[in-house]
Amino acid sequence: MQQLHHILDAALKSYSADFYKSRVPAYVYANLREGFRPRPYQQEALGRFDFFWNDYHHKPEGVPTQLLYHMATGSGKTLVMAGLIIYLYEHGYRNFLFFVNSTNIIEKTRANFLDAISAKYLFADRMAIGDKPVRMKEVDHFQAANPDDINVVFSTIQGLHSRLNTPKENSLTYDDFEETKIVLISDEAHHINAETKKKSELNAEEAEELRSWEDTVNRVFHANKDNVLLEFTATIDLSVPKIARKYSDKLLFDYPLKQFRVDGYSKEVKVLQADLPPLERAIQGVLLSQYRRKLFESRKQLIKPIILFKSRTIKESQQFFDEFITGIKNLKVSDLEKIRTSHPDAAIKNAFRYLAANNISLENLITELKQDFSEEKLISVNSKNDSEAKQLAINSLEDEANEYRAVFAVDKLNEGWDVLNLFDIVRLYDTRDAQRGKPGKTTMAEAQLIGRGARYCPFRISDDQPYFERKFDDDPAHELRICEVLYYHSAYNPRYIQELNMALKATGIKPEQAMERPRKRKLAVKETPNSGVLVADAPRRYNRQTYHVSLEAGYTKAIAVFGTATTVVADTKKKTYNLADLGGHIIRKAINKSGFYTFSNLSKHFPALTSVSEFIASDEYLGAVKLDISGLPEQIENLTPRDKLEAAVRVLENMATAIAAETAASGGRK
Repeated sequence: MQQLHHILDAALKSYSADFYKSRVPAYVYANLREGFRPRPYQQEALGRFDFFWNDYHHKPEGVPTQLLYHMATGSGKTLVMAGLIIYLYEHGYRNFLFFVNSTNIIEKTRANFLDAISAKYLFADRMAIGDKPVRMKEVDHFQAANPDDINVVFSTIQGLHSRLNTPKENSLTYDDFEETKIVLISDEAHHINAETKKKSELNAEEAEELRSWEDTVNRVFHANKDNVLLEFTATIDLSVPKIARKYSDKLLFDYPLKQFRVDGYSKEVKVLQADLPPLERAIQGVLLSQYRRKLFESRKQLIKPIILFKSRTIKESQQFFDEFITGIKNLKVSDLEKIRTSHPDAAIKNAFRYLAANNISLENLITELKQDFSEEKLISVNSKNDSEAKQLAINSLEDEANEYRAVFAVDKLNEGWDVLNLFDIVRLYDTRDAQRGKPGKTTMAEAQLIGRGARYCPFRISDDQPYFERKFDDDPAHELRICEVLYYHSAYNPRYIQELNMALKATGIKPEQAMERPRKRKLAVKETPNSGVLVADAPRRYNRQTYHVSLEAGYTKAIAVFGTATTVVADTKKKTYNLADLGGHIIRKAINKSGFYTFSNLSKHFPALTSVSEFIASDEYLGAVKLDISGLPEQIENLTPRDKLEAAVRVLENMATAIAAETAASGGRK
C-alpha cells in the first residue's frame, strides 16, 4: 500500500518545490512569535496539512481525522503544533487536548503555549484572527469553556485515563467530548501504539498500559466524527508491518533525523574514548565546556554550555554527584597538567593552546571552574517527585538567568528534554547489552539521547552566516568548529563503541560511510617543489567525464491523487554546462544531501585536499566537471533552482560511485 506521504511527495513533481510551503496562510505566521518564523521543512509540514484538509480527494469521509508527523528529535515539532492550532482555530476548532507520556513534557509545553515571558513561548504577544483578538487559555474541562478562546487541556496519557474513568466535580469527563468537536494532540506518539503490537510481544508493563489508557484515547477520539487526532513522534517504527499498515494513510510528513542532519540543523557528534576513571573523564568534559564558553564569550555570544553526566542507576548518579562536588573543590593544577600532556584529542589540545594564547593560567582556570561548577550550579533530575520548579529549570537551561552548568541523570531526560546548549554527555558506566551482534535497548536509548543533544545551538558571528545551521563543515580546523560538535565521553571499550556506532547510524545521527572498501596498497606520492609537502598523485578520470542529466519536465504528469494519470511527451533538447555554472550554493546544498562528501570522507580519497571549498572550486576536483542537460528548450535555457539542484545531486551521486571505484582500482589509499 502506498504511503500518504509518498503520494504527497510525488505531487511536488507536478508543481513547484515550494508548493506546500506557499499554501500556509499568512495568519498562521502572524500569530507566531516574532522571530519564530518556521524553517522551510516546518513550513512544508504546515502546508501539507492545508493541502490534506482542503484538496486531498481521498480523505476518509464521515470519520474523525487522524494524521501522523514523523519528525526528527530537535526539529521543532512543537512549533508545528502551534501553527496547526492557529490554523484549526480559524477552521472552527476551539478545544484542544494535549496529552503525552511524560509530566516533564507537559511542563515544557505549558511554557511553550502559555508563558508569554518564557524564551520558548511560541505565540505572538497579541493573537488575532482578522480583527478578532484570540486568547490561549488552559482549562480543566471544556463544558464551560469560552467559545472565543483557544482552550487547552494538558494531561499525561495515564492522567487522562484516570480523570475520565474516575470523574470528579469540575474535572474532565466523557461528556466533554460528546457534543463538542476537539483536536487531540499526542506528543511522543509511539507510546499509544501498544495495541498495534502482537499480544505476545507485550510485556507485563505494556499490557497494563494498554488496559489503562489506549481504549480511553480511542473512545475520546471517536466520540465525534469531526474530531482531529494529530500525532507527533521522532521514533515511529515503520518496519513493524502492523504499524506501517496502520499509518499508511495517516503519515502526512516524514522528516527523519538523517535528513535533519544532512540539512545542517544538527550538531555533528564525536565519541571521545578515554581509559580513565569516571571523574577524570568528567574533568575533561568540564575543560571542553569551559573552552566553548570562552570561545562564545570572545564573540559576544551569550551561550552557556551544559554537560550531562549520565549514570546507570539513581544510586550511582547520587554517588557521582557527591564525588564530582568533592573533585571540583579539590581540583589541582597537576590534574589539568596530566590532561594537557597525555591526551591526544585535538579539541583538548586546542583548549590548552587557547588558554596559553590568552594568558589564562591554569590556576585562574581552576578558580573559574570552582565557581562555574559549584554545587549550587549542579542539578540532579532522577526523582519521579521532582518539583515543578526543578522541571522548569531543566527546560530553561538556555536562559541567561539560569546558572546551572551540569545535569546529573539516569534516564529521566530520554524523552521531551528540549535544550540546545548541551555540548557534552559523559557516560559514567561501562556496560554493553548487545545481542546477536545488534545494539541492545540501552545502547539504542543512548543513541537517541545523543540525538536529543545533537540539536544545533544557534549562533552566528557575521550577518552572512545562517543562524540555525552548521557553518564550518568545510572548515573543520576553524576555532569555532567545536561549538558545532557534541562530544560523547565514554570509557575505552571498542566493542561498545562499535555497537553505539551501529545505533547512531540506525537512528540517522551518524551517516553511513558511502562506498568504503578495505585499503591495502600504499598510494604513490610525489613531492611538490620547494615545499616538502606530499601530495596524492591520483588519477582524475571522474572529473574529465561529461555527465548526462535528463530533467523530468520533458513531460508533464498528473498523478492519480488528482484524477486519472496522463503523460504528454514533449520534444527535448540538450545543452552542455559546467557544473560550476549551477552556482556554488547549489553545489554545496547538493553535497550536503550526501554522506559521501563530508571532508573526513573526501580526505580518505584525496589526502592533499584542504577543504570542501577547494573540492568544489578546483579544476582538480569539481571545477572541471561538465554535464549535458536534456529537457524542454525553454527549460534548459532557463534552469530553475530546483532544476539546478536536481542536476547537481544526480551528477554528484554518479561521481561518488566513480571516486570510490577509482580508489578501489588503485588498490586503496592510506
